[in-house]
Amino acid sequence: MHGRRLMSLAALAVLAALLAGCSGGTTVTRMDTDTTVDLSGKWNDADSRMVAEALISQALTAGWYGEHRYATGKNPVLIVGPIRNKTSEHIPVKTFVADLERSMINSGKVTMVASAEEREAIRGERADQQEFASPETMAAWGREMGADAMLLGEINTIIDQEEGDEVRFYQVDVYLVDLETNVKRWAGYEKIKKYVSRSGYRP
Repeated sequence: MHGRRLMSLAALAVLAALLAGCSGGTTVTRMDTDTTVDLSGKWNDADSRMVAEALISQALTAGWYGEHRYATGKNPVLIVGPIRNKTSEHIPVKTFVADLERSMINSGKVTMVASAEEREAIRGERADQQEFASPETMAAWGREMGADAMLLGEINTIIDQEEGDEVRFYQVDVYLVDLETNVKRWAGYEKIKKYVSRSGYRP
């Protein structure tokens, strides 16, 4: 009995040591989602949000906006088209597009319509309603709102590196194109420049 108790105590001691060893490797700290944390110097969520807000602010204070309001008396109807990642790193472009759309919608100065991908899903639901929904609740065909202009753009980067030091330069160019005439109504850009120093660098 005494020997069995010693074996149990020894097993508990080993288990405790293993748990202590496993618990020392990772620390997780929750933080505010608006906090800017730049670990690698690469494009991150803060860059996406700040660039989107800056570009939409530029767009909605440019001359084309006042001209549209004067000519039609209405807010312009916009859609976000392809935003191409021309950099060598992975950039979640869909997140950036969502930030652009959110900034435009929250401005209250434009009307946003669904993207081509989103419209396919909506049209599928509308088609189902024609068969399964009651006549008084089903959505009608031919009532979609057409956009006046499409926002297009691309993300480019230049990287200058020497040993452990690096300068990362991002430029985001966007264009607002009239959907009827293909005329570029507005062009804007936003730049980000980061200096990254890696003190522990070893070639």
